[in-house]
Amino acid sequence: MLNAAFIFIAPGADPKVHRGVVETPGVRLTSIGVETYEQGVEAAKEMVEAGCGAIELCGGFGIRGTYMIEQAVLGKARVGAVRFDIHPGLDNKSGDDLF
Repeated sequence: MLNAAFIFIAPGADPKVHRGVVETPGVRLTSIGVETYEQGVEAAKEMVEAGCGAIELCGGFGIRGTYMIEQAVLGKARVGAVRFDIHPGLDNKSGDDLF
């Protein structure tokens, strides 16, 4: 079974509160909301420690934010990202402009 995570960034998100798990026969997906890139780094590290092999980041993580997650997991999980040039949930800005 693939143990994966989806980390999304949103104003007011608390990674201790805003999370959930969906489990199918082939995938266990943990979704975690964070408010900053730094919280995203901590959530990614937590997921790697829990055996997560794949982390997907929402489009709110810009190039810099995606790089920070990639560096934080040190190759212990594959990191992918949904891409928006600007994110509709972040006042049509890139996370790189905000965080």
